[in-house]
This record gives sequence, structure tokens and C-alpha cells, in this order.
Amino acid sequence: MTAANKEAAIKTARNTIIVNAVLSLFKLVAGVTAHSAAMISDALHSLADVFSTVIVIVGVNLAHKKSDKEHPYGHERFECVAAIILSAVLFVTGLGIGWSGVQKIIYNHGGYFVIPGSLALIAALVSIAVKESMYWYTYKAAKKGNSSALMADAWHHRSDALSSVGSFAGILGARMGFPLLDPLASVIICLFILKAVIGIFKDAIGKMTDRSCSDAVIEEMLEIIKAHEAVMAVDQIKTRIFGDKIYVDVEISADQSATLLEAHNIAQQVHDAMENNFPLIKHCMVHVNPVDVEQLRP
Repeated sequence: MTAANKEAAIKTARNTIIVNAVLSLFKLVAGVTAHSAAMISDALHSLADVFSTVIVIVGVNLAHKKSDKEHPYGHERFECVAAIILSAVLFVTGLGIGWSGVQKIIYNHGGYFVIPGSLALIAALVSIAVKESMYWYTYKAAKKGNSSALMADAWHHRSDALSSVGSFAGILGARMGFPLLDPLASVIICLFILKAVIGIFKDAIGKMTDRSCSDAVIEEMLEIIKAHEAVMAVDQIKTRIFGDKIYVDVEISADQSATLLEAHNIAQQVHDAMENNFPLIKHCMVHVNPVDVEQLRP
């Protein structure tokens, strides 16, 4: 992520904090006024977004610190750490919302349920529209800057939009004579959140454990390497995703009669071609293996 993309990502995060703070307050007031457990749960979910986006800002800032003596490979994995912390916050939030809904269902089974007011319906519709817009706004910024933490935040907004759909359905059902649907919607919201948590956590852990690039990306890399006229074969290629960057180790075969300077130039040209064609590559290490051309001739 360039400095410009980093600033754009932070600006996006700050803007979503403001919108989420206003939206959560509106939904909380609507939920309390209209006596809707689902809307109050949804408000708490949005309020948690404010905290999670703060984590994203901290993670992005730390991830783009320059390399130092203690971290010679950089700090990109701090974004992954931020994403893991975010998934933990969402997990606790989701369980809390789900447990609240379950308690209302258990202790009010066969008893009296408060029917949510029409304001809760309006709040749910507003939330769906706003959160879906925030998803696309954050998603585009995450794609442009290749930010895993910001992408996790984008999907968090999408999960909010889906949970608001659940709130709307629960509130509408309660007003139509099925009051049990309102606390039941809180349980559904919990499931949406937990599903988002799994996706965010898996992605972050994958990047923390040096997961390789996809087969499609590796095939593209091989095509670039083999395009060099002096490369006789690609003996080995290893890739690892480090935060939002990629490290590549390549072994190529070249004519053993080449001078040390010629072999160095071949490696340098392959290195440059890789980094020019794949902006996410932070470093490409190229090792040249000597091959006896005479033995290859029929």
C-alpha cells in the first residue's frame, strides 16, 4: 500500500466511524422508544463497529511503519493482528446479542412480548441502506489499497446490513402478530456476526502463517519468468503472503558458460520483471542454477 493509499484508507475509516456513531445512536433511540430488542441489538452491533474501525486505523498505521533493526522485513502483519483483534471483538459482540435474544425467548415463552413500534421499522430500513452504502465505500478503498484490515471492516458493514434485514423481518413479524420473531431476530443477527468472524479470522490467520499465492497467480508469475530468453527452466518457485505484500523465491536454470556478470544480469532482469508486473511483490529473490547446454542437445 502506497502512502497515498494509506491516507485514503485512514480517511475512509474515519468517515465510517462518524457515520456508525450517528447510526448507532439513532438505532438505539429507535429501539428503546419502539421497544424493539432486535433494534437495540442492532444498535449495539453498530456501536461495536466504531471500536473495530479504530482498531483498523491503528493496524493500518502500524503496518506501514518503515523497516527497522528489529523488524527488517517490515510491519505489514500488524494489519493481520488488527483483523484478528477485530474478529475477537465481533465474536464477543455476536455472542452477547445472541444470548440476549435467547434469554428473552426462554423467559418469555408463552408469556407477554412487547410489540415493537413503527419507529423501529423505519430505523431498520435506514440501517440497511446506510450500512450497504458503507460496505461499498469501504470495499472499494480496501481493494484499491489492498488492505486486509479495511476489507474485514467492509465485510463487517455488510454483515450489519444483513443483520438489519433480520431486524426488519423480526420487527415486522412482531407487529403482524408474531412477537416471538423480534427476539428471534437477535439470534439470527448473532449468526450473521459469527459467520463474518469466521471469514475474517481465517483470512488473517492465512496471512500470518505464510500462505502461498493462488495457483492462478503463480502461473502468471511463471509466464513472466519463462518469457526471458536466457531462462532455460524454472526449477522452483515459492511464494508467501506477508500481510498485504508478497515475497517470492525463484530458482531458474541458465547456461553455465555465462559469466558471473551475465548470470547476475539475468537474475536482475527476472527480478525487475516480477516486481514490475506484480505491484504486491515486496521482494523477489532469484537464484540461478547452471546448466550444461551441450548435454541438453539431442
